[in-house]
Amino acid sequence: MKRPWLVYGLAFIGGLVVFLILLSFFLSFLMFFKERDFGKPQIGVLQIKGVILDAEEYLMAINGMAKDRGIKAIVVRIDSPGGSVGASQEIFEELKKIRVKKPVVVSMGSVAASGGLYVALGGNKIFASPGTVTGSIGVVLEIPNIEKLLKKIGVETEAIKSGAYKDTGSIYRPLTPEEKDYLREKVKILHDKFIKAISAERKATIEKVKEFADGRIFTGEEALSLGLVDKLDNFWDAVNEAKKMAKITEAKLVFLPKKKGFLSKILEEKSSSILEAFFLKPWYIAVN
Repeated sequence: MKRPWLVYGLAFIGGLVVFLILLSFFLSFLMFFKERDFGKPQIGVLQIKGVILDAEEYLMAINGMAKDRGIKAIVVRIDSPGGSVGASQEIFEELKKIRVKKPVVVSMGSVAASGGLYVALGGNKIFASPGTVTGSIGVVLEIPNIEKLLKKIGVETEAIKSGAYKDTGSIYRPLTPEEKDYLREKVKILHDKFIKAISAERKATIEKVKEFADGRIFTGEEALSLGLVDKLDNFWDAVNEAKKMAKITEAKLVFLPKKKGFLSKILEEKSSSILEAFFLKPWYIAVN
């Protein structure tokens, strides 16, 4: 005996499943277009927050914005006290490359000092608030020494090395006078590089920059008088300036890198703190 109702029922269920799948694809397609807002110009907002330890995610974001034809300009929002010399330099150099193709406007938040200032130099224009803390132009190398602690608990260490300077910066012993001179030389080289970058980007003489490149911090107003920033305005003023430079009247803001989840953010901050506290080596020199 045939059961047409069973055939019809299965066909109905199958058709319903196909319909729901197609509907899901259609809605996803609409959401994609809505998020992208095709046809409307976009401004990429590069968010640099906290200590700058690694440049990778920022470089990827900058590279993506450079290739995206919909993004007509970039606003770099900096809220950072600085960080690694190498990472700060990498971001600075990458911004210099993209500003030739698209306008780059920097907006300093509460703090944009040291490595944060280094990064800011990559913009076409730099905005700061009157109360922004910036400056702190310098380089610092700090190496913990736990030798006395180890002696108290009866622990000794020995190093077998291939060269006189191979274990320079070891936390198990103090630096020798020769090692101090050696590291001072490296710090000076990096400091001079920072000064030259400021001189070139802010159109100031080396001698002029050296007058205030001694680690002092400045307010936004002081930075303006020194020529480190172009204007005292907020983030939205920087966005409007980016629109003007890109010759557009309206734009959708695209924030990058994407915000991380709470757990991954906490783990990253904790691991960074541990690294900074216990494992600083000569290859980690902070722009400070």
